[in-house]
Parts: sequence; C-alpha cells; structure tokens
Amino acid sequence: MPASHAKHLAAVAREVEDFVSTAGWDQPPQLFALVPTAELVERQPELAGQVDSAAPLTPVAQEALPSEDLAEALAGIMWPDAVHGCALAQEIVVLPPEAEATLPTGDSTGDSAARRRIAAEHPARREARLVAAVLRDGTAACVLRLRGEGGDDDTDLVEHPELAPNLTDALLTTLR
Repeated sequence: MPASHAKHLAAVAREVEDFVSTAGWDQPPQLFALVPTAELVERQPELAGQVDSAAPLTPVAQEALPSEDLAEALAGIMWPDAVHGCALAQEIVVLPPEAEATLPTGDSTGDSAARRRIAAEHPARREARLVAAVLRDGTAACVLRLRGEGGDDDTDLVEHPELAPNLTDALLTTLR
C-alpha cells in the first residue's frame, strides 16, 4: 500500500470498531485481514455492492481465534502477500494512571496474570474495546471506546497510533 494511503488506516480501525460494536459487548477478540479493496472486488465481483469502492483497504473478518493465550495465537499467524495489513479488536480493562502505577511490573507469566487479576478487580477500572491496526510498512492506528455505565458505549473514541505498542508490534510480526 503506498505511503499516501497510510492516513486511511485510522478510518479502517474505526470501521472495524463500528462493525464489532454491532454485536455488543463481551465479545472474544476478533482478527481482520486488511486487503486492497480494488483487488478484493476484482477477485470477488459479487462483493462490489457490499464494500466501499472508494476505500483503499477493506477489513475482512477471519475465523475465531483460539480461546487460549492471544499472544501465542498471534505468534502462529503468517499472512499471505495479498494481505497488506491486519487489525485486532479486543476488550480490555483500563485503569487510571495512579491505579496503573500500583500494578506489578515484572515480565513473568505470574506477574502478567497478577496484573490482569488486580486490574479486573480494581474499583476504578473501566472496560473498553481496543482496535489496533497495522500495515506491512509499520504504520499503526489504534482506537479505544470506553464502555459506559450500564454497558452502553461511550460516544467518544480515543485515537492514537501508540495506544497499544505491544499489540501493534505483535500484529506487525504476523505480517513479516
């Protein structure tokens, strides 16, 4: 994908979040291949009326990921050359910075499990849906939607390419 189209990656991440949100909350992680729209329609003309032909990339939902460790599942994925990028939507727990600072900082599996357990039980936690999208050239985009009170979506999306650097790095590894 030419670098001039990299600006569209955030729009693709928002599109994935919109798509995933139609199924509501409490969904498992979902993986999407990002393929050039023109090539997709050329190979499958019946999709012409279902995709935005003006969009340079179209997200294509993949089969469900194994329910085991997400990092392990991503480590086993390799995309064909026709896939120019990928995106992952997952639900996470967000803590305010002062609460985040109290979590264990080690890299061991036990520390990671302890971090998740403490975060899930923290009274200041917020549930959110994170979509991270990457292109083969290293371009990244992330969007985050907080879950509102009573399970409703908050209206604002937080967008920044570095919201989830570890996740975008793991996604980039699947493209190499």
